[in-house]
Amino acid sequence: MARPAAGGEPAIAVDHLSKRFGGRAAFDDVSFEVGRGEVFGFLGPNGAGKTTMVRTLGTLIAPTSGTAIVAGFPLTTENGVEIRRRISIMPETPGLYLHLSVVENLACFAEMYEVADPRDRIEAALRAVHLDDRAGDTCGTLSKGLRQRVALARTLLSDPEVLFLDEPTAGLDPVAAREVHDLIDDLRKRGVTIFLTTHRLEEAERLCDRVAILNTTLRTIGRPDQLRDQLFSKTLTVRTRVPLPDPGSAFGSLPAVESWHEEGPVTYVLAVSDPDVAAPAAIRKLVAAGADVLSIGESRHSLEDVYLELIDEVPQAARR
Repeated sequence: MARPAAGGEPAIAVDHLSKRFGGRAAFDDVSFEVGRGEVFGFLGPNGAGKTTMVRTLGTLIAPTSGTAIVAGFPLTTENGVEIRRRISIMPETPGLYLHLSVVENLACFAEMYEVADPRDRIEAALRAVHLDDRAGDTCGTLSKGLRQRVALARTLLSDPEVLFLDEPTAGLDPVAAREVHDLIDDLRKRGVTIFLTTHRLEEAERLCDRVAILNTTLRTIGRPDQLRDQLFSKTLTVRTRVPLPDPGSAFGSLPAVESWHEEGPVTYVLAVSDPDVAAPAAIRKLVAAGADVLSIGESRHSLEDVYLELIDEVPQAARR
């Protein structure tokens, strides 16, 4: 059996990994690393290969080609048991026994996973998801949000190094989704590595240290702010009370302003190399010229903008 990687190695390292079902590629030639203690977002449209990647890294199915290391062990059939001892997977559908109570569900899975000190682990898992007071409730009587919390408690029974969460807030209302977000934040503070697949882009932006965008092949990977800077030019939007008589004179010679255009009779968009330099200079010049400036601010692209740009049919999104 292969020995685990030395300390300091990534929690997950994927190298040219592919999975095919017959003639169809679920994902193809994908490479990335996930650092220990990182919340790593895995985004993509339906059918992009996200869940298949989770099932592959979770040793549920074998890759077609390529290699990976998960929780310090090479992803091989021989290492499957050792990997599964160090990870947990929370699928989109909780898969609980609805006629059993919360604690009975957890006891059942603790026995299945051969968890040492099951009573202590169950109590710790319930505390972690704030369900101490609902331990005796029958799962079938719980809301979907509470059932998701039970499912998350189940994944914590083995005290995993790496936690795979596959669409953990799918179908939840905003309050229940926020509770799951808070639980993920708590796990981050405890140093658990989290591999998160989600369709909720605002969720990924809030929770993830880095994100990868997959559409069968890996389109990009990085911090959300880094991806915005790579794909989109920095811009300032200036609004004045009345139209400027000569906007070209006002904006043409400003430092750090690369170009500008009108977006309405009193709205001007400036492409800038450094907003912190361009904004004060623009305000000074406009005020000196007698213009009434209503607002000036940096235009912020969201992770959704990045996602839509990269999931376009064109393989390489053009920089705006």
